[in-house]
Amino acid sequence: MQKTLTPEEVKNQFKARGEPISQWAKSHGYPLNRVYRVLNGQDKAYWGKGHDIAVALGMKTNPDQPAA
Repeated sequence: MQKTLTPEEVKNQFKARGEPISQWAKSHGYPLNRVYRVLNGQDKAYWGKGHDIAVALGMKTNPDQPAA
């Protein structure tokens, strides 16, 4: 099972890669404001688009992915 990341760890990864969050959001087809809401804890990402974003960022495990 993959370790889930904290919002701070995700932000640090973006900084380390030199990749703007806006670029990631655009390339993955997510609205930038939704990505920021997930990263800042305003969207708890329990379901829907917020959950999809959290899974893509590595903050939540993918429920459709079989356990290792």
